[in-house]
Amino acid sequence: MNETSSRKGPARTDREVVVYGAYGHTGRFVVAELLDRGWTPVLSGRDADRLRTLSKEHHGLDVRPATIDDPASLDRALSGAAAVVNCAGPFASTAAPVIEAALRARIPYVDVAAELEAIADTFARFTDRAREAGTVIVPAMAFYGGLSDLLVAAAVGDLPEVNEVLVAYALSSWHPTAGTRAAGRVSRERRDGRRRLYTNGRLEFLTGEQPVSRWPFPEPVGERAVIGEFTMAESVTVPRHVRTDEIRTFMTADAVGDLVSADTPPPAAVDERGRSDQTFLVEVVVRSGDQERRAVARGRDIYAISAPLAVEAVSRILDGRIGDGRGGNEQSGNGRVAGAAFVGAASAGELFDASAFLTSLSDGAGGLPGDFSWSLS
Repeated sequence: MNETSSRKGPARTDREVVVYGAYGHTGRFVVAELLDRGWTPVLSGRDADRLRTLSKEHHGLDVRPATIDDPASLDRALSGAAAVVNCAGPFASTAAPVIEAALRARIPYVDVAAELEAIADTFARFTDRAREAGTVIVPAMAFYGGLSDLLVAAAVGDLPEVNEVLVAYALSSWHPTAGTRAAGRVSRERRDGRRRLYTNGRLEFLTGEQPVSRWPFPEPVGERAVIGEFTMAESVTVPRHVRTDEIRTFMTADAVGDLVSADTPPPAAVDERGRSDQTFLVEVVVRSGDQERRAVARGRDIYAISAPLAVEAVSRILDGRIGDGRGGNEQSGNGRVAGAAFVGAASAGELFDASAFLTSLSDGAGGLPGDFSWSLS
């Protein structure tokens, strides 16, 4: 195990990927996923002791402590790496400093943010600067954000226009991590008691109670009570590649109850991979005139599934398998631009071939049984 805070960074290698916030709940899944796929994770974050402990669990992975208020430490952490995955929330605090370091290193940046405001800030602040650096930034590459964005892109396909996008989440339970709770507090403070809704072609602030209705999920979930206007990251990502007036998100009421209760414990591992017994179903409905298309994803553990989403994104960026998304452009490998296409910040559905990406995560493509499946109708 090496700590590069006391030595020069390594020579660049195409197989090293820095995981910032590696010892967090989602970060640990990302580290394990990288190892499973033959990448070499570099462990980074502010707590050197926790990094060293995690390194020992994985037979001595490189440890590079860094803090968001010390740019030099971030530069050392990213030195020689092929890409960085930021798993440390709240992203309102961590995204900008880690992106700045990625731009200085001229390497791709991926994060697992679910905070609307932080994601919007990333697109607004860094698209042009990433274009200048010749690299790619993909925020929200996780269960909330990346998955729904890909499902929407797959459902939209070649439709010339979209009137409405509906996204419905059915979670068997929602045991939030400490990071989820911290991110929620930051978002609530920024909204000053208001909530967001994508309507009339833009994000607006609303007050008042959220509507309660019922959603007929596919079996075996069935019809469930849902909280409407439960705006999530897709309200920022989808409009980047789909022109629509309305994006409505629904969440099962029981899951919302778990989330808001201070008594709900964090996720508990039930298998050797550290996954919980939580299951999910996400249904996307896209309406265009008298046409309606649906995409459905099913799987287990919303935090665990974020790891293959983020790592697959990194793999596709570094392998040059990008530019087939709804942005319609092409780019060369290693996050470098081959012309003016897909330079800067992009969402998952904007950047990747959505159907191919989703299929690569499914059971039939090598995932563990029950991990993930999806369908389009």
